[in-house]
Amino acid sequence: MCVSENKKSNERFAVITGASQGLGKAFSIELARRKINLILVSLPNQNLPEWSTEISEKFNIKSHYYETDLSVNENVLKLSEWINRNFCVNILINNAGMGGSKKFMDADVNYINNIMQLNVVATSILSHQLLPNLMNQPKSYILNVSSMAAFSPIGYKTVYPASKSFVHSFSRGLYEELKDTNVFVSVVNPGAMKTNEEISGRIEKQGFLGRLTLLKPEKVAKRCITQLFNRDTVIMVNSFSWAMLHLLPIWIRLPLMTRAIKREVEI
Repeated sequence: MCVSENKKSNERFAVITGASQGLGKAFSIELARRKINLILVSLPNQNLPEWSTEISEKFNIKSHYYETDLSVNENVLKLSEWINRNFCVNILINNAGMGGSKKFMDADVNYINNIMQLNVVATSILSHQLLPNLMNQPKSYILNVSSMAAFSPIGYKTVYPASKSFVHSFSRGLYEELKDTNVFVSVVNPGAMKTNEEISGRIEKQGFLGRLTLLKPEKVAKRCITQLFNRDTVIMVNSFSWAMLHLLPIWIRLPLMTRAIKREVEI
């Protein structure tokens, strides 16, 4: 499940969920470059132990790992207890998430449940359980990964944008609640990213619009961490998508985006 447990010390760590690939992996590199110790979390069998060792040796930092399925509430609580027992945490990045494109009627019940559990429930519970630990540090940060989809419903995604709307709203509310404390809360709303070949290929099928908005995780991670430490409460990394969402009224935006996703589903 993890490397050998250490005695809790005054050394501080950043927790990153979904750390084995994509944006989470890019976050781990960006923080390691800044000499920040890491606690990496991901599903089992995603080469997390090897990645934890590699990044520790490459950047001369301490890196621990924990493999679990965060779509199960009990697992989130066990992870939280392990972290709080062994580590001082001053950064939490809730990056783990699940999406996809399907006809809602054809979607499996477990598919719908996992999106809600991972995107909504795990983000909320982990933030809640680690907050006392974060508040015990001189200066702490929470970064929640939402999506540009948080600002518009989309057909053939349906549940995913709704879950990311929650993440955005939750983050803004928690920021306001904690703004007079030592814990700073931010949310990033990235667009589509080249996290792996399957996702990149799926987005390419959306046509010109999809290709135009595709971002590299490394670029997103670098901007996010820089803006987080600059205390930017809402981080945007895709100016074209942001402008489109603001300029196009919902009655144009909704069918336009839905047609792009429908193309992805049907091809």
